[in-house]
Amino acid sequence: MELAGKNIGYGLTGSFCTFRATIKEMEKLVKMGCHVFPIMSFNSYQLDTKFGKAQDFIDEIEALTGNKIIHTIQTAEPIGPKKMFDILIVAPCSGNTIARLSHDIIDTPVAMAVKSHLRNERPVVIGISTNNGLSGAAENIGRLLNRRNYYFVPFKQDNPITKPRSIVCDFSYITKTLEYALEGEQIGPIML
Repeated sequence: MELAGKNIGYGLTGSFCTFRATIKEMEKLVKMGCHVFPIMSFNSYQLDTKFGKAQDFIDEIEALTGNKIIHTIQTAEPIGPKKMFDILIVAPCSGNTIARLSHDIIDTPVAMAVKSHLRNERPVVIGISTNNGLSGAAENIGRLLNRRNYYFVPFKQDNPITKPRSIVCDFSYITKTLEYALEGEQIGPIML
């Protein structure tokens, strides 16, 4: 399905080491003619890390998309009632957010955005990035893989030698995953 002209919600959660990769893919979507609406979890919006300052990321994302970041639960809640997005992606999606979504815990802006968006039976794409994907988060990933309207960007082990339980999506597959999800299909293979 053609992505140009689509309204895409784009959530970022606390896997700060992958922000550069996800912003690069966000930029591709904007260049394709998509309307991208950024959403950030509390931590991704507020915390400075060794990967960059929060305000620098905020400024860059808002300039790139031309939209203010949704960063509170109150501003995320109207997403569903207003049918704001054709599709919503969370990338990076941390193990913490995977657990929230799996257990329907709606206590962050990104979790609220997903919950609100799903009320319209529209697709949610997960671009996972977590150090415990093959341990503590595995059960929650499995739950979401079996739920309607959830689609995953293909993922792989991050570094099997030094981080054997860590998995990360291949951010270069975001565009294709969005296209497939809009058709109600999971791109494959899910694991690379």
